[in-house]
Amino acid sequence: MRNLVVLGAGTAGTIVVNKLRRRLPASQWRITVVEREDWHIYQPGLLFVPFGATCSRKPVLSLITAGVDVVLGEVHRVDTATRTVLLKDERSLPYDELVIATGMQPRPDQTPGMLGSEWGVSIFDFSTRDGAEALSRALPGFRGGKLVVHISEMPIKCPMAPLEFSFLADTELRRKGIRDKVELTYVTPLSGAFSKPVAALRLERMLQERGITLETGFVVERIDGKTLVSYDERTIPFDLLVTVPVNMGADFLARSGLGDELNCVPVNRHTFVAVGHDNIFALGDAASLPMSKAGSVAHFAAEVFVENFVEHAAGRPMRRRFDGHANCFVEAGQGRALLLDFDYDREPMPGRIGPLPLLRESAVNHWGNVAFRWLYWNVLLPGKRIPMPTRRDRWPSTSIPHRLRRSYNEPGG
Repeated sequence: MRNLVVLGAGTAGTIVVNKLRRRLPASQWRITVVEREDWHIYQPGLLFVPFGATCSRKPVLSLITAGVDVVLGEVHRVDTATRTVLLKDERSLPYDELVIATGMQPRPDQTPGMLGSEWGVSIFDFSTRDGAEALSRALPGFRGGKLVVHISEMPIKCPMAPLEFSFLADTELRRKGIRDKVELTYVTPLSGAFSKPVAALRLERMLQERGITLETGFVVERIDGKTLVSYDERTIPFDLLVTVPVNMGADFLARSGLGDELNCVPVNRHTFVAVGHDNIFALGDAASLPMSKAGSVAHFAAEVFVENFVEHAAGRPMRRRFDGHANCFVEAGQGRALLLDFDYDREPMPGRIGPLPLLRESAVNHWGNVAFRWLYWNVLLPGKRIPMPTRRDRWPSTSIPHRLRRSYNEPGG
């Protein structure tokens, strides 16, 4: 009997164990998933909690298919020499193959002053359930002043979320009739609103249309009271700060010698094999990939990984290659959303995915985003088949004029 151990029952980990349990013979493979939390939270939904929505969550145990052993506990260290996962309660789990899917967590302690007296008073985040709910209590009392939406450092979970919060806050302030009393500023360490230039131009136009000031290249060094201070000594005062703290992988990865400076696992970007370990893989936010930390990346990556792992388990070469495919809805406020679709090498482009327009605000995109929650719980996490290719260049429903493919994707285009 061979042991496959998956660390983390988030999006990637849950998809993987549910799919592989159906693909690997139970007489030959024992599959175990380790998770420290009792509840699985729908992460994209946290964005809406500050504006009155409730947190969507389900018990972890209810999401894992029969035939998978679930261990509730926290990992202390991975001993790669003995192929053993050591838990903090001193239990140990042997593995033949290991998948790390423990995600990333916000670390406000990494920025001096962020966890000071203003945390939870004038400084908030929406990356966690507690943070989003605290912000939902603070926003109704904000009647005017400087509202700053801020990213500490890249990469972060869902890089579009802070932009979406800015657009939704603009809509909410207009609904209340106090938009003219608020100076709304979006602060990012990037050189533009997004890392992909084509999308950045569109998003920057959206910020400008809403009167939201964009401050780029701002790498925060510390927070002094109610002032952001960058390494180049720029300062941005605020009355209410909505920040995305530094995001880091799990601490056990550093203790195990598997993580980089952000505790993410360096991997082959096409096969997810951990550098220096042919029996360890990393998926989702836990993997150090040149790509967005987003649910769609975890989904597409997990689909490729499962097919490869079946070949790997049979002693055959892994033939499939992940191309970095990602797509994401960007809530724009006022009941509209943008849809972006891109990969490692190609920019987001205009066109369509079925009825959904790309790189353009529309109500149908907003409702597509709303509907995705049902798809997430009922199709995606259970590992059911979704009839669409994982590779971006094989999406038959995407309609993009040939001249635009050349313009957006060719070097120098």
